[in-house]
Order: sequence, then structure tokens, then C-alpha cells
Amino acid sequence: MADTRDPSSMKRFQPPPPKPDATGTPPDRDAVRQETVQRIKRLRSKSNRGLWAMALFIAVSIVALGDFSILPPLPPSIRAALGKAPSAVMISGGLVLYTFSAIILILSRMMGGKEEYSGFAHVGYLAAFYGFYHFAKALNENFWAVFVAGITILGLESYHIWNFCNEAIRREQEVLDSIERLRKS
Repeated sequence: MADTRDPSSMKRFQPPPPKPDATGTPPDRDAVRQETVQRIKRLRSKSNRGLWAMALFIAVSIVALGDFSILPPLPPSIRAALGKAPSAVMISGGLVLYTFSAIILILSRMMGGKEEYSGFAHVGYLAAFYGFYHFAKALNENFWAVFVAGITILGLESYHIWNFCNEAIRREQEVLDSIERLRKS
């Protein structure tokens, strides 16, 4: 199946290949090879960002599962300054709206072939939902809703960045293969 995405959207991620100098000599193959190998290493490192965000979310979820008991309680003066917590129904409505919005944004970035990644921001938003439910004293009833939403969002975001990086690595590998063919001939 042919790749129907606009290749120009991927160009900003990859630096252009070296151009011949003013005298018309081609770029140094070894320099191009080294640059390509470095780009592949960066892409492999970047492809793991989704797993790091997922691990952080699971750690936050473990703390939330214990109703944040490892953290000190909020002083009554700060709780009073924050005011009354929103109802669990309002928080759930916000969670549903956030989840669908995040999924649509991730899918649109996937379809557009964009390299943007916001996994760690999603962890912060999801942690805020845990906090809202905690202050509304409804965390036990709604823990799994936040957890499933988080795993879905972060799983999709992780797949997106992994897939994007693997496609870019494949293209870089083609450059390396062509350099090796030229070297052997």
C-alpha cells in the first residue's frame, strides 16, 4: 500500500542532505553516513518517549490508587482557599470531553504525519483529574475511568511517535544502504 501522506510535512524533521560545494564536488560520503547514523540514534531515542510517559502515568496512578496517602494532607487553610470541589458529574463530563479531544488531536497528527508529541502534558492533565476526584472525595469510584482514559490516550500517543520515528528511521536506513552500494561499486 502506498504512503499517501504529504512527504513535505516530514521534511522539517529531517535536515536536507549536504549539497555540493561551489566547485561541484559531491558531499563527503563518510560525513553523510555519520550524520545519518546520528539522526537514526536520535530517532530511536525519541521513539521511546511514549513509554516514559506511560511509566510516569502508571506511577501517578499507583499513588492515586492509594488516595494520595503517601503525600501530606493539604492544610485546611489551603483547602478553604480553593473552595468547594466541583461535583463528580462535572469532573466526569470534563474527563469525557478531554479524552475525546485528545484522541481527535492525536489522530489528526497521525494522519498529517506530524512529529509533535504531547505525552507528558497528557500525564499532567490526567493527574489533575485524579486530583479533582480526590478533592471531590470521589476518587475511589472514578479511578478506573481516569486510568482507562489515560492508557488509551498515552497508548495512542506512544504508537504515534513510535510509528513516526520508525518511518523516519526506514528512510534514513535507505540513505545508509545507498551509501554502502556506492562504496562497494
